[in-house]
Amino acid sequence: MSPVISLSRVTKVYPGNVTALRGVDLTVERGESLAVVGPSGSGKSTLLQIVGTLDRPTSGTVTIAGHDVGTLSDRGMSALRARSIGFVFQRFHLAPGLSALENVAEGLLYGGAPRGERRNRAAEALERVGLAHRLGHRPDQLSGGERQRVAIARAVVGNPPILLADEPTGNLDSVAGEVVVEILTRLNEQGTTLVVITHDPEVAARFGRRAAVRDGRLIGADPAPGEPPPAGPPPVTAPVTPPVAPPVSAEEGGAR
Repeated sequence: MSPVISLSRVTKVYPGNVTALRGVDLTVERGESLAVVGPSGSGKSTLLQIVGTLDRPTSGTVTIAGHDVGTLSDRGMSALRARSIGFVFQRFHLAPGLSALENVAEGLLYGGAPRGERRNRAAEALERVGLAHRLGHRPDQLSGGERQRVAIARAVVGNPPILLADEPTGNLDSVAGEVVVEILTRLNEQGTTLVVITHDPEVAARFGRRAAVRDGRLIGADPAPGEPPPAGPPPVTAPVTPPVAPPVSAEEGGAR
């Protein structure tokens, strides 16, 4: 099976010679869930932007859903993003004057679907995240957890094969965060490939694989399915000392 996300020796350098990513190699198979952990400034959000085709690497190869991003124009990247990737952000990014239904339907606006179809599919997506009873509510009438669930519904309303979530529980209390994590894991069980950025090790432990980023480097990643675990150093064995015969006394030896 070919991976749905593949990064090979990816580097990202911003103006001012600020290096955010340093030679990152990463493979994510279709249907996997991966949590990327690391401290602030480690490069994990830049990694998500590269995977989400929101930015281009300075060097290296990025392949998303079978497409080499380096060969695509900006328009081609936008089309790939609209067709293949859903995004969930920490700050929700909902339009304040629109209802939950209208916010989710906006996710289909550029796909050319008629208004009635957009609204029907938005209602189905909100039902998937447990908000069928909140269709007409605006963001200021929803709790933080409900707003994040609306954002998830908007991200998946077009049925993208890849869902990227950047600190999806960062602004939520533990109860609302748990509901969001359960929704994400359920979407993954239904076949969506999931990559979650988080600083919370308890959240990271809920997903199938984990990778750690520090100073722009991928310093630890669970192997993808089918990959052998990284080879460790050979085992160290203690030197074998040959047995030494006890000394023979003069009496035991006797006179010869």
